[in-house]
Amino acid sequence: MNRAAVTSLVVFVLLVALGWYLTNLQSSKENPPAPTGSAPVGSSDLGALTIAPEGKMAGYSRDRFPHWSSQGNSCDTREIVLQRQGTDVKSDKDCKAVSGTWNSAYDNVVIRDAGEADIDHMVPLAEAWRSGADKWTDDERKTFANDLGGIQLIAVTAKSNRAKGDQDPAKWKPPAQAYWCTYAQHWISVKITYKLTADQAEHDALASMLKAC
Repeated sequence: MNRAAVTSLVVFVLLVALGWYLTNLQSSKENPPAPTGSAPVGSSDLGALTIAPEGKMAGYSRDRFPHWSSQGNSCDTREIVLQRQGTDVKSDKDCKAVSGTWNSAYDNVVIRDAGEADIDHMVPLAEAWRSGADKWTDDERKTFANDLGGIQLIAVTAKSNRAKGDQDPAKWKPPAQAYWCTYAQHWISVKITYKLTADQAEHDALASMLKAC
């Protein structure tokens, strides 16, 4: 092979190599590699929370959140939650649950007596007050306290509800760790729905809980 032929072959190979390189460079720009690892489920919603210092309790009273409201047919909000969240629930003529079973997700306990069940506010009333509900009207607070359309109300054991009190996830988490993912997601959802703020410690606790997802 003469020198001219060799030179032509080398130039051809270099041009092919350059074309391959440019093609792959463009492809990598248009289709960057997926990041290693994935964000916990619900973390994008966590980023939508407004971070702000916790407010004061001045002026707070549970009476500022009227509950449990009448829902018709002698039923109030509590009894409707028990009917919806229980299994084989039977009620008397006054709409009081007289039998049935309820699974308390906070502590994974089966409740067989409605009298031993509490209806918990996912975001407690006092916590809502400290997060912005102090600026609401009483009617708006009533809607929040009797929200049957979402995930704000949950039937749980009285023991777990009273251990929780008005604490946010930085201070209290459900004893059943298998529920942490759902608890964090529901807490975030309620706060975003009602435009309530979260303090930094609360935000960080939620981020930690979402790792269970």
